[in-house]
Amino acid sequence: QVQLVESGGGLVQVGGSLRLSCAASGIISSVNVMGWYRQAPGKQRELVAHIGSTGSTNYADSVKGRFTISRANAKNTVYLQMDSLKPEDTAVYYCNIYFIGNDYWGQGTQVTVSS
Repeated sequence: QVQLVESGGGLVQVGGSLRLSCAASGIISSVNVMGWYRQAPGKQRELVAHIGSTGSTNYADSVKGRFTISRANAKNTVYLQMDSLKPEDTAVYYCNIYFIGNDYWGQGTQVTVSS
């Protein structure tokens, strides 16, 4: 059983910053990809960024240059530093871990950017 616990969401003004954290627990392969997805009201869930266990990263075009994903392998934890936030970043953010053909999801954390 793999569990993901997210923290760090909240309300922030345009141009502000937030840092999301997600800790994974359970039996987890050392070879994995951890990432963040988001879902805004009325829209499909979309990839924000992901990072492999070797440190390789991938970002959605909409967040490049503003968001930074990182991880602490020893803690099975992934972070998302979000800077220069925009109203269109408002969404529920979900943590994800993928390994050996399986996806696991966190419960989601709300990020609201007010103008």
